Amino acid sequence: MALEQQIMAEMKEAMKSKNEGMLRSLRAIKAEIIKAKTEPGAGGEIDEATEQKFLQKMMKQRRDSLEIFEKQGREDLAAKEREEMEVIERFLPKQLGEAEIKAAVAKIIAQTGAASPSDMGKVMGVASKQLAGLADGKTISNIVKELLSK
Repeated sequence: MALEQQIMAEMKEAMKSKNEGMLRSLRAIKAEIIKAKTEPGAGGEIDEATEQKFLQKMMKQRRDSLEIFEKQGREDLAAKEREEMEVIERFLPKQLGEAEIKAAVAKIIAQTGAASPSDMGKVMGVASKQLAGLADGKTISNIVKELLSK
């Protein structure tokens, strides 16, 4: 619930300062909050884990769109995506750096006893749970592949 209140307060500030980019991003987050609250079984309340999931989903969507827009040379649309990513990022926990992810994945590989690329599924299952919200799934996957192929 704290996220919704924080979003509403920031929306008011964005309206006062006439910051269209921030307002657009905050409205998108608010729409996701409302959608999550009205889903069957939600009971009108959402927990922090659900908030983090949809914020990460929004970031992934923006990252994918940004990649497409950059490939197509649409800098105007890419700039909007970057702007929205900056706003969404403020509400997510700090992401781990590559070195931190490598250390965590190496530890998971040692725990699971994985030895070859065929054990990737086993490692990814544990890594995805442990690093949820702290790292992008694509990055985790690439690091797991790299470490298992050594």
